[in-house]
Amino acid sequence: MNVFDTQYTPATSFERLLAIMDDLRSQCPWDKKQTMETLRHLTIEETYELSDAILEGDMQEIRKELGDLMLHLVFYAKIGSETKDFNITDVLNGICDKLINRHPHIYSNTKAETEEEVKQNWEKIKLKEGNKSVLGGVPSSLPALIKASRIQEKARGVGFDWDDKTQVWEKVEEELQEFKNEFNIADNQEVDKEKAESEFGDLMFSLINYARFLDINPEDALEKTNKKFIKRFQYLESKALEMGKSLKDMSLAEMDVFWNQAKKL
Repeated sequence: MNVFDTQYTPATSFERLLAIMDDLRSQCPWDKKQTMETLRHLTIEETYELSDAILEGDMQEIRKELGDLMLHLVFYAKIGSETKDFNITDVLNGICDKLINRHPHIYSNTKAETEEEVKQNWEKIKLKEGNKSVLGGVPSSLPALIKASRIQEKARGVGFDWDDKTQVWEKVEEELQEFKNEFNIADNQEVDKEKAESEFGDLMFSLINYARFLDINPEDALEKTNKKFIKRFQYLESKALEMGKSLKDMSLAEMDVFWNQAKKL
């Protein structure tokens, strides 16, 4: 295929990427050296860059980051073909077959009228495919906040869940009270760090559960708060610089003035 052609369909664009991948793997010193292990951390980085672009609502950046991720997927498939373990055709047909099998309400005669019914069918099918546990599909290396959300979603898929959000909020308050009773102590008193960590984890898990009942993605919510804090703090830093000061030279009251300005902006 001529990789310099300018008229494309989705299929020919994908073929163009495959052809370029072949060229890079055979001719580029850097690309020839890469393995699945060396690409792994780069793929994670690209995924987070895509996540940032989505949270920023930057469609052009999303398009670019999707391209970067697509390159990585093709790269892994190319390496798989060299070791004769799998190729891009195997990858694509594998996901097509899985989607057909897991959507019997589309491709067979199973009934699923709601999103919840679809999720429940999905988990039942995965167990039939050989998963020993409903939670077996949750990657162990997921960040803890995301993992908690996925664990709760999967448990819900087989009916293990609270009846309504009122019960969940009562659990949040119960965990918060337990934490306060145990660890809201004087500064000079020693805290059992291991127990505190355990109780704090319980509190966070219950809050994440409540967020799910409100249809809030806790990872997105926290990241948006992170970004908001960064913008406000950088505004504070810029104002200090205009005054010829560093933050260390300013009182908390002085910093609060600029912090409140940043909030209004």
